Order: sequence, then C-alpha cells, then structure tokens
Amino acid sequence: LIGATLFEGWAETPDQAEALLDRGEITVDPCHHHGAVGPMAGVLAPSMPVFVATDPSDGRLAFASLNEGLGKVLRFGAFDDEVITRLSWMRDVLGPILDRALEAFGPIDITSLIGQALSMGDEGHNRNVAATSLLTRRLAPTIAAMEPSSDAIAVLEFLAGNDHFALNVSMASAKLSMDAAVGMENSTLVTAMARNGVEFGLRVAGSGAEWFTTTVGPADGLFFPGHGPDDANPDLGDSAITETLGLGGFAMAASPAITQFVGGNPDDAIAATKSMRRITLGPHPAFPLPPINFAGTPSGIDVCQVLDTGVLPLINTGIAHKLAGVGQIGAGIVTAPPEVFLQAARSLANRRGIS
Repeated sequence: LIGATLFEGWAETPDQAEALLDRGEITVDPCHHHGAVGPMAGVLAPSMPVFVATDPSDGRLAFASLNEGLGKVLRFGAFDDEVITRLSWMRDVLGPILDRALEAFGPIDITSLIGQALSMGDEGHNRNVAATSLLTRRLAPTIAAMEPSSDAIAVLEFLAGNDHFALNVSMASAKLSMDAAVGMENSTLVTAMARNGVEFGLRVAGSGAEWFTTTVGPADGLFFPGHGPDDANPDLGDSAITETLGLGGFAMAASPAITQFVGGNPDDAIAATKSMRRITLGPHPAFPLPPINFAGTPSGIDVCQVLDTGVLPLINTGIAHKLAGVGQIGAGIVTAPPEVFLQAARSLANRRGIS
C-alpha cells in the first residue's frame, strides 16, 4: 500500500504514505470486490495497467495486474526507487505496447492457451514457463515491428526474462470463470479463495459476495538458501483463484517439474491431482492432463464434498519474507482451512431454514 501510494504520487516519502493510509485518506478495498485479482500482496492502484479478460457470451469482464517478475517487487512488499521506477515503466511503456499488440493481433483465447500450457509442463500457478512462452510467441512479431524500437526491445527482453508473466493472465481468466456462478441459488460451488497474510477467505456461489474467513497459516515448502520458516510471512494473495478453477495444486499431475520447486516427487504430484477429484464436481473439459490419460483437471470445489471427505483443497503458493522488500524466499503448498467450509455450509443451511 505504501508503494502504491508513492507510485500514484499521493505522497513523497514512505512516512507520508503510511500516515495517509493510517488516517484513512486513501480508500482500500479487496481486489475481488472490483472483479480483479492480484498475486501475493496484490495491490492495484488507479494508474496501473491491467489485463482484461472478457466473456464473449455476455460481455462480463475480469481484471488482473501485470506481473513484475521476481525479486524486489511491489507484490512482495518492496517500495524503493527501483520498484517505483519499474512500475512507472510498466505504466508508460509496457502497458501501451501490449495494448497496441493486442489490438493488432486480436483477442487471445486464454482458456485454450492454458490448456496447451498444461500439456507442456505448467500447472497454471507456480509454473508458468509454457504459458508465458505461448503468450509471448503470439505477440512478439507485432511488438518487434513497433517504434520506437528501443521500447519494443525492452518489452521483449522483459517478457523473455519473466517466466511468471502469464500467471496474472490465468488469474484474470479464472476470476472471470468463477464469477459466472456467483449468486447461483443454493449452490455449494466455491467461487473464490484468497489470503491476505492475516486471514483466509472463501466465497461460495449460493452466498454471493459474502466472505467466510479464518486465520491464515504458513506454507509448507522449500526455502531458498539462507532462509527458513522463521523468515516467512503467513500465506497471502489472490492467486488461489487458479486452484478455485482447477489449476495449480489441482493440476500438479501436469507438472512433475513443479515438485522440485514446492517439494515432493512426481508421484506425489499425480496423487495430489487425483485426490482433488474427491472434492470437485467434475473434470474440466478444456484442461486435459497427459500424465493421467488426458483426464481433465478436477474442477469446481464443492463445500459439501470437502466436509464429507475431509479432503482439503491444495494450493500451490510462493513464500514471501516477512520483511517488506526481501522478496520471495521459497515456494510450497498450503491447504485451505476447514473452518471456512463449515461456516459456508452453515450459512447456506440457514438461508434454507435448515438448522
């Protein structure tokens, strides 16, 4: 929030920014309340460019921030001059060039792109090498022909050096997909899972915009050299919207390589995906997974099935350092807490007059 305030020019120093926020002079609201999502700290400010996902059947929209890459970035709490300079470049150069490239290329079918990436070793959350490559491949010829050429080259270098760039595209697509079910009467389908470093929140189709929350826990995973559990911030971010759709922890069978990043082995990845079948409504027809005979990713978390089986949704996640600006210090797996599913079931039962 301090970084976003500095980026917008509402304050000149971090202390001024913090004072503005403490006094409530800057309105803060969850991204989900505005049809948007952002990974980790997930801050979206008015001047930031966003990806826009559109449902051509009804015109609905969903939004996500542009991915900054790894290291010292805003979503990990950094807000020094390097971070603000990069955000300004993304606003002034990257965003407009991507906008022009998409206008020239035309709409990109993100569902199809994700499906292709799953067959190339991505799982749609912590591994996005294939999706980023596929996205860049579509846009690169148009970008390369743009003027000034120095800006075009800088954009292509940025895309080539950021393996996670397509994550935010997938997040916008997942948000759009899940919001289609919001407000479906009596439905126990989970439409959102999110964490903010303090609480874990769950939304269910039949409860509309209501959140069911509990204290968020730490991630269990692998840490980069020099770091350990004592350095970790509690889990945070909107990126669990990917698991809500059936990606990430639900699609680990597609990505044996991801186990080197989050822990475990390829057999564990396949077992994880198969276990998620017990709590979902069915396979996603657009996301077949080659390692399990092209069965679709388990999709559509059902509150009742979670409570009946005791199986909790698996979420692949990055691990952020508890000190702002240090950045990512590892990656791992968390499970959604059971309390929020019990709260959701009770709420839906109360709506129907069931005690």
